[in-house]
Parts: sequence; C-alpha cells; structure tokens
Amino acid sequence: MLIPWSTFWERNYFVEWSPAFKVILTSSYVRGAISGLGLVNMGAALFELADFFTARPPDAPSGDQP
Repeated sequence: MLIPWSTFWERNYFVEWSPAFKVILTSSYVRGAISGLGLVNMGAALFELADFFTARPPDAPSGDQP
C-alpha cells in the first residue's frame, strides 16, 4: 500500500524503461488505485485469518450409528 508513494516507485524498471509508462505509473490516480487494491487485499487477508481462527471442528460421529 505504501510502495507507490515512495521514491522506490519512481525508480522502477518500467518507469525508467518507457516515458509513456512513467506518465501513467507516476500518476496520483494510478498510485491511489494500487494502494486501494492493497488495502482491499489486506482486508480480505484479515477476514480469512479471522475465519480460520474462529472455525469450529466438524462434529464427531456418535457411537449410536452402525
């Protein structure tokens, strides 16, 4: 989420490779979109972790059944 706003982003291989990519990738809109996707990804990961840790084991079969 933070990488698009750092100086590392501006020294990216793709930014240095093409001037057209530099205009696109250094745009605040593109940086915001990538940060937003990172935020959504982090939220989904936290939701999955919460679901994993709160899951109950399946019921054990009872001894009545053959």
